Parts: sequence; structure tokens; C-alpha cells
Amino acid sequence: MEEKNMDLWENYRKRTHVIGRITSTIVLLMLLAAPFLIGKYLGAFPDLKAVAGGFLSVGLVWLVSSVAEFLIYTPMLGSGGGYLAFITGNLINMKIPCAMNARDMVDAKSGTPENEIISTISIATSSLVTILVLALGVLLLVPLQPILQNPVLQPAFENVVPALFGAMAYKYYRGNMKIALFPLVIMSVLFVLLPSLIGSTSFMIIPSGAIAIGVAYLTYKKGRK
Repeated sequence: MEEKNMDLWENYRKRTHVIGRITSTIVLLMLLAAPFLIGKYLGAFPDLKAVAGGFLSVGLVWLVSSVAEFLIYTPMLGSGGGYLAFITGNLINMKIPCAMNARDMVDAKSGTPENEIISTISIATSSLVTILVLALGVLLLVPLQPILQNPVLQPAFENVVPALFGAMAYKYYRGNMKIALFPLVIMSVLFVLLPSLIGSTSFMIIPSGAIAIGVAYLTYKKGRK
């Protein structure tokens, strides 16, 4: 029975990678083709040299961040969840919190089939809900615009993401205080001393993740002695 389950799991993962690669390729081609098709239709085809220069300047800046996000988030999300999350986007604000919360609710561990399934389902649900909310938002944009642009509500909108991550982070800080405290203190001090780094949180994942991994490794080595 166990061997049969493993065969089913391996077949599922292989099919997931095949479908994920095909879908990712299609989405990438559509994203790259859209501006050129629109430009050609409107008679405003962009200059290819300017496009290449702009793409390189932006791509090189985000290359390191993209690789870091892939290495950090893929083990958390699994193959199916990873493909869905990177295709639909908005990982930090939506997909990661949703997957982590769903994983905690069923007590699934990273790297297990349970985590793979629950992450895929949660991210798919998050994507569908996002589409539904955006559709309603487009329909209700005009009547809700005075409320959404009210200066009184702007501070609340600016603190939604910090409030969400703060509430979720406390659980992990409490469970792994030795590992979490050091990078938390260093990053907090760094952001206070250099406020300009606040706009580069994606890049700061790299040093903070490296610090956390280093502390975890040292703690592990110390515990074995």
C-alpha cells in the first residue's frame, strides 16, 4: 500500500512539473507579447533597442531578488503551489501568508506531501478569490472611489500588510526565538538607521535569510556538542 502511494505521489509530481512548465511558458510568452501586440495595433510599436536597454536595467536589478525568492519560497510552497504562486504573483502580500496559514491549520510540515497539497489548494483559492475581488472592485470602483481615497483611511491601508505579517510572525518568533531574534534585531536597526532600505524589502530577504540560516546552523552545531 505504501509503495502504491509513493508511485501515485511521484506521478502527481511529474505531471505537476509538466503542466507547470507548459503553463509558465505560455504565461511568459503572453506577458512579453502583450505590449508589442498592443503597440502594433495602436501604431506605436516600441523601439527594440530602448526595450532591450530598459529590460536589462530592470532585469539585472531584480535578478538577485527573484532567485532569492525562488530559493526561499519554493520549499515552503512545493512544486504545485510554487508554479501557481509565481505565475499569479503577489507572493509576499497574499500567497505566502495564505499558504502558511493553511499549513498551520492542518499542521503540515514543509517538504511533505500534505504541505504540497494544502499549499496548492490554498494558493489556488487565494488566486480565485483575488480575481473575484478585483472583478467586484472594477464594478464598484466609481461608487467606492470617494471612500477609498478618503485621507482618513490612508494610514489604515498603508498598515494592512505590516499588521498581517506582524500577527503571523509572532507565532514563529515565539516558537524559534533564538533563531528569529538575531535577524529581527539586525534588520530593525538597519531599517531605522537607513530608512531608504524600506523600499527594497525584496532584496533584504537575502541577508536576513542568510543570517537566519547561519544562526540555525550554529545553534544546531552547538546542540550536537
